[in-house]
Amino acid sequence: MGRLDGKVAVITGATSGIGLRTAEVFVAEGAKIVIAGRRIPEGEALARQLGVGCVFLQTDVMVEAQMQALIALAVEKFGRIDCLFNNAGGPAQTGGIEGLEVDRFDAAMATLMRSVMLGMKHAAPHMKKQGSGSIINNGSIAGRLAGFSSSIVYGAAKAAVIHLTKCVAMELGESNVRVNSISPGAIATGIFGKALGLSTDAAEKTPAVMREVYKTAQPIPRAGLPDDIAHAAVFLASDESSFINGHDLVIDGAMTGGRNWSQQQQGLSALRKAFDQGA
Repeated sequence: MGRLDGKVAVITGATSGIGLRTAEVFVAEGAKIVIAGRRIPEGEALARQLGVGCVFLQTDVMVEAQMQALIALAVEKFGRIDCLFNNAGGPAQTGGIEGLEVDRFDAAMATLMRSVMLGMKHAAPHMKKQGSGSIINNGSIAGRLAGFSSSIVYGAAKAAVIHLTKCVAMELGESNVRVNSISPGAIATGIFGKALGLSTDAAEKTPAVMREVYKTAQPIPRAGLPDDIAHAAVFLASDESSFINGHDLVIDGAMTGGRNWSQQQQGLSALRKAFDQGA
């Protein structure tokens, strides 16, 4: 405990899933935080739970004025901003390229990508003035390899987030402000249910199902959990990572590492059988 003592962080998308757990862990590690989300009851309840070191502000991350106000609140309330976790996001339209609707495409890009730009834009002046800071953007393995999302739009947006992270890291690094991204694999949250059209309330009840579905999707024999991302965010927010900049930290249990060993061995066994039958 205490890895974030004295630090002030802003966390978007904090009313559920990865953002909620990250807020809890940041406070446990000593940070003061400003949390953002669209759902007022959930945000206010979390702020009460986490105590005086946590403030909630209802925020639509697609609206520049609201993102600017969110960053300003951290500075006004706690005197500085040491970390911004651009975590807010959501599902995007599924289906092939021919069926994409322009309005839904633009909305997804605004939620997933423009929001990240806005957060960095308004955190940067404060961090540069301080001469320190850590910005963490939530990417995805779907932004690194095709076929790891139910939505090609989501994958494209996350690829843009990862690359924008590197571009901004090269700029802000000169002011001792670090910019990195985290690319989760299959993390058991409600986003999968939302992607398939479930209501928010129904989707938030699906993580237990996701734990079962994804427990064999990668060599590590369990699905990823919000805890896995939260603790990685603590590391990137802390002084322990002071020489890490422009990096995309993949947390996927090696899902994108290649074919699972057991699957490879099964394939070899089937090939041997085919050879025997051919002979």
